[in-house]
Amino acid sequence: MKKGLLVLFLLISVTGFSQNWLTDFEMAKKNAKNDDLNIILVFQGSDWCAPCIKLDKEIWDTEEFKTYSKNHFVMLKADFPKRKKNALSVDQQAHNDKLAEAYNKNGYFPYVVVLDENGNVLGSTGYKKSSPKEYIKILESFK
Repeated sequence: MKKGLLVLFLLISVTGFSQNWLTDFEMAKKNAKNDDLNIILVFQGSDWCAPCIKLDKEIWDTEEFKTYSKNHFVMLKADFPKRKKNALSVDQQAHNDKLAEAYNKNGYFPYVVVLDENGNVLGSTGYKKSSPKEYIKILESFK
């Protein structure tokens, strides 16, 4: 019984701080409108782009950023993996290609675009060696 409660507690505490990444642009805009938040659109190559992987570890995966973003941003990911085992569905790949066509014409990775609730660009950045607090300031400066 005690082990079951401990496992349940650990699952709740881990999922309580998980990053809620969306992969659907229309859903991201809907959530942004409902909650009056900006959208952080991240273009990444999760299995080949070293700066993308660093950005994940140093910013997106930190508890500080997860806690802050939960109430300040709608997080949207457009991943472009290269390894066959990480391939996206045909529909998801087409969706990400369409996002790249609209917001990442130069094909930068990682590329972070701050959008308003209607999908208008407020600003953009990439990987920067910084703390989560400093990176949040950069993102917030685009408001």
